[in-house]
Amino acid sequence: MITGLMILDAILSIALIAVVVLQSGKAAGLSGSIGGGAETIFGGKKKGIDELLSRATMVLGALMAVVTMILVKLMQ
Repeated sequence: MITGLMILDAILSIALIAVVVLQSGKAAGLSGSIGGGAETIFGGKKKGIDELLSRATMVLGALMAVVTMILVKLMQ
């Protein structure tokens, strides 16, 4: 079981890296990141693939965290 969870954790980490690399870059510099955040807060929406990749990043990150915590508990 531990081996299977380790393999799943490795697959999730590779998928998380791929999803983060595929996301489009934001505007350069600190002012671009502040402006982009303000647009999202005040009603601007990310569209298309950016929204999908953003959700996939959150889901994969949460799954990886859960699997890693389970592994830690099982290995103690």
